[in-house]
Amino acid sequence: MAAVLSADMQNTDKVVILIEDCRQMELPIVLPDVNVSEYKFTVDLQDRVVYGLGAIKGLGEGPVSAIIEARQQGGAFKDLFDFCARVDLKRVNRRALEALIRSGAMDKLGAHRAALMACQDEAVKVAEQHVKNQNAGMMDMFGDMPGSVATQDEDVYANYARIKPWTDKVRLQAEKETLGLYLQGHPIDEYEAELRNIAKDPLVALQASKNDQKIAGLVVALRTMKSKRGDTIAFVTLDDRTSRMEVSVFGEVYERYRNILMKDAVLVIEGEVSNDDYSGSLKVRAKNLYDMGMARIAFAKELVIRVNQDNCQQVNQQLASLLAPYRSEGCPCVLEYTAPTAHARLPLSADWRVTPSDELLLSLQESLGDKRVELTY
Repeated sequence: MAAVLSADMQNTDKVVILIEDCRQMELPIVLPDVNVSEYKFTVDLQDRVVYGLGAIKGLGEGPVSAIIEARQQGGAFKDLFDFCARVDLKRVNRRALEALIRSGAMDKLGAHRAALMACQDEAVKVAEQHVKNQNAGMMDMFGDMPGSVATQDEDVYANYARIKPWTDKVRLQAEKETLGLYLQGHPIDEYEAELRNIAKDPLVALQASKNDQKIAGLVVALRTMKSKRGDTIAFVTLDDRTSRMEVSVFGEVYERYRNILMKDAVLVIEGEVSNDDYSGSLKVRAKNLYDMGMARIAFAKELVIRVNQDNCQQVNQQLASLLAPYRSEGCPCVLEYTAPTAHARLPLSADWRVTPSDELLLSLQESLGDKRVELTY
């Protein structure tokens, strides 16, 4: 399979199909790695297919050759500064560096991707200064280039310790843009627990029914056509990691929801699931569509914020400012207060209903803690 992938590695659409075939055959695929990957796809000692550096968008044979040459001459790269000091930066430019970081090819260099992105300018400048000093014959008293070589125990990323890691959504989107697909995870993962409260069955377990059903998944394909009457019809392919399902969105329904119909969106779709006599499979005709924000407003009961004696003062100081930007006619908020001898539920007034967007939930979780914030259904 590695050879087949390598033969089509410049055709991203074909690579995506072949990677999906590998998943169906349960062949493990691992991210590209500057310390392991070759230009083409290879197989490692654990019989895993290793993503080829040449299949990363934004890289060509020149940068990849420079990386492999430096690795063969000096061994594995220790960190980003070591990488930049050893590769030919005339061949591996900043665009190539960014593609390597965003694809996950530098995940083994000692820092998360956000920190690597933040320090790449410094790493390049240090490497360039090292070359200038070397060309000028400048050496310090110990025989090293001044200000360019880290000691073995030095933390080269110390100045970037406060950089927050990317969210799963940002990380996966970066993989999609550089590799053409989501390799290490799926955008639906972070919503899976919520979606099981809304769409009871995964796509693989879906069955025809006279009653409308709710399904959920990531939009992986979207095409439109015109009917004989001139109405727009959309055909949406949903993927929830268990299966894929095509959904038809006709005329008025399409016009009502066209602003949320886009590739890579996570959608909840309510509609009729029936047997397709022509293909023998199921078909779905959409009646209502929801993005995650809309689905939470429609189906969540309340946003629960848990308070105890330890964080009560912190919540009092921060809660209003955290909720204020998201106030709307959306989801009610409830404070749950717990003390050793008491427990109370304190619903906030209707003025403090909010739009439970990803941004609001993330800010609450970062400020108050993951386990203190929950949408209930």
